[in-house]
Amino acid sequence: MPTEPARAYVIAGSEATGGAGIQADLRTFQALGAYGFGTLTCIVSFDPAADWVHRFVPVESAVIADQIEVALACHAPEVVKIGMLGTLGTIDTVADAIAGHPWRHVVLDPVLICKGQEPGAALDTDNALRERILPLATVITPNHFEARTLAGMERIESVDDLAEAARRIHALGPRYVVAKGGVELDGPDAVDVLFDGTTTTVVSTPKIGEERVSGAGCTFAAAVTAELAKGTEVTDAVQVAKRLVTQGILDRLSSRAPFDAVRLAGPVPTEGPVQIRTL
Repeated sequence: MPTEPARAYVIAGSEATGGAGIQADLRTFQALGAYGFGTLTCIVSFDPAADWVHRFVPVESAVIADQIEVALACHAPEVVKIGMLGTLGTIDTVADAIAGHPWRHVVLDPVLICKGQEPGAALDTDNALRERILPLATVITPNHFEARTLAGMERIESVDDLAEAARRIHALGPRYVVAKGGVELDGPDAVDVLFDGTTTTVVSTPKIGEERVSGAGCTFAAAVTAELAKGTEVTDAVQVAKRLVTQGILDRLSSRAPFDAVRLAGPVPTEGPVQIRTL
């Protein structure tokens, strides 16, 4: 009998173009050889006639709870990625449902702003995410904006700033923080900082243009999740994720939307221009 694959679970939203959200998560799990399954929290689409403004529709809390119940009962996953939640009810439902499960890792991609929400509601969900979900996370992967917001910093303009943000976020509870600089920092490299409470590791690759690509953050966190499900150590999982996303941006998919999307076009690269150093 063939060996069963690692099982990678995701709780996240659907993104109608397929570039991000649970669609990107499941593609990433598959690319890395993990069996992926997921719980849908919301549906995000766009209005092509109104400058592609976001549309946001939450899934009912009872339906989310039902999905989580059967996922845990069927597969008993050890590693989960949490992506977009979007409402106070969803945050409470997810926190309650996963709090009692014996996770080896909870990977949080902290989507702080849902563009389909009113600003006041977004602030409420940001606060609830910090209070209810962040304490459950073992690994958190904030982008530049999310790192600045969670760390309470007015600006992040250098690698040292990014490292300080990672240290501040670590103090909130997660064991590992991957603060991602992306294209936001000056210089030729896309720089991420991993902090484990003791060691600060800088992971960088040359930038590929200066524009964000849809699905990069989802793919990165999903790659970390898949590798952790396979038993990979966190530092190594981050390097795999960095290499995979870099290749996905190189192979990006264009469309009629005003943004390109990460595309996983071939075998997972085992080598590439990933530079590692310790601060």
